Parts: sequence; structure tokens; C-alpha cells
Amino acid sequence: MSELERLLANNKCWAKTQLDENPRFFSDLSQQQAPEYLWIGCSDSRVPANQITGLPPGEVFVHRNIANVVVHSDLNCLSVVQYAVEVLKVKHIIVCGHYGCGGVKAAMASKEHGLIDNWLRHIRDVYRFHRSEIDGCTGEDARFDRLCEKNVIEQALNVCSSTVVQSAWKNGAELSVHGWIYAVKDGLIRDLEVSMSGLVDFEQASL
Repeated sequence: MSELERLLANNKCWAKTQLDENPRFFSDLSQQQAPEYLWIGCSDSRVPANQITGLPPGEVFVHRNIANVVVHSDLNCLSVVQYAVEVLKVKHIIVCGHYGCGGVKAAMASKEHGLIDNWLRHIRDVYRFHRSEIDGCTGEDARFDRLCEKNVIEQALNVCSSTVVQSAWKNGAELSVHGWIYAVKDGLIRDLEVSMSGLVDFEQASL
């Protein structure tokens, strides 16, 4: 059996398991998606949103990219945010990074990586904004961890400053934005205690 054939076989087993547990699983799922959560995470294969939050298919709308970056020139990401907020009416947007992020680590290095350096520039900007605090950490690992955390916080603020979220809040939408970070080494998510549920929260967090 080839590797791809193994994936297809796994899919059949998974589908059968779902039907054994709930014969209406797929028929119900196919009718609509009504998630309350938009997850903006890293593309890292070790950080799958549904699995680490224990949510089944249909419960979380997901966007992933290298180092969970949210920038106003990325129409892909912003289109996901708009669809999630205006069509799906999600209640929570979670920006979740992770310790040991390869994108963040690459951004810390002086080595050239080619095309991706243009993307990593956004993370290098985060480092520039918070350089004194990050450089004040003892040891390279601590600096690395802190930049991973600061990157999450900065991207959560970027979500809040988007026209989509700003408009939603001005129109009274029930919408909160949160910053979390995941540790691959123990499987636990940590709340970075940056949560914004309106314009006032965002303005205070931006100070």
C-alpha cells in the first residue's frame, strides 16, 4: 500500500467510525456550518486546531499561515476574517501561535531564506517594536519564546484593527479577539491574557 493509499484507507476508517457513533453525522454536517470560533494559527503540522481544542468538524473555522501572521495586505487572511465575521457570525477570533515556531526562529536569524524573507519581515517588525524587552530575556530560548508570545499579541491587535472587526464592533456585533499560544512539548494552550471585545478594549490594549 502506498502512502497515499494509506491516507485514503484511513479516511474510510474514520468515516465509518463517525457513522458508527452517529448515523446522521455527515448528513447533519452537510446541511450547514455554524462555528462560533475563527482560529488563525500557524501552518505547522503539529498544531491542528480541532484536535488540540477537542472540537469536532464544523465547530471551528480555520485559517493558517507561516507564524500566524495577520497583515492588512493579505487579502486571503482578511477574506477569511470577513467571511467568518459577516457570514458565519463567529463570536470569537483566536490567534494561536506556538512555542518553537520555525517562522519566528527564522525571523530571528540573520541568514537569508529566499522568498519567505518577505513574509518574515512582519515578524522582524514585531521584534523591532519590542526589542528592548525581548533582548532583556536571559538566554536565547527565553528570547525565542518571548518573541513567539509577542508575535501572537501583535497579530491579535492587527485583527482588531482590521476594517472588518472595527466595522463589526461599531455595529454592535458580539465578537471577541483572543491571543493564545500552544506548547508542542506538553500539548497545552496558554492564554496570553490579551482579549478584546470592543473598541474600548482594543484602544486600551494598544497603549
